[in-house]
Amino acid sequence: FNEFDANGGPISKELIPKLTVVKKNLSSKLGVALPDIDARQFISVIIFLKGVGGILFVFGSTFGSFLLLLHLALTTPLLYDFYNYRPGKPKYNHLLNEFMLNTALFGALLFFIGMKNSIPRSQLRKKTPKAKTV
Repeated sequence: FNEFDANGGPISKELIPKLTVVKKNLSSKLGVALPDIDARQFISVIIFLKGVGGILFVFGSTFGSFLLLLHLALTTPLLYDFYNYRPGKPKYNHLLNEFMLNTALFGALLFFIGMKNSIPRSQLRKKTPKAKTV
């Protein structure tokens, strides 16, 4: 994503065929014609989700982790399509490894959200008993 330009950069050339396949599959399953998915806009949404979500996550925000979850849910099946290759091929092994890594990150983000929600916002502090004077 470092070479993002007016045409979308080199990642755009890789994503266009994958996005057309997704569009065909979704439109056939839903029975509705879907509009074209512009690769440039899709890439800019990916960059936005990863950038803003990462910054918010560093500061401990659950909203940032939700943005990162959305980023992983959108990009992992598209970028790491190991299911289109035969097992045993080097490309298959690499894509499967990256897919599993992103799946683990997805689980870690879910764990983070669960832990953030399990901690009460205002923990009650125990009051120290006052010494009685006679």
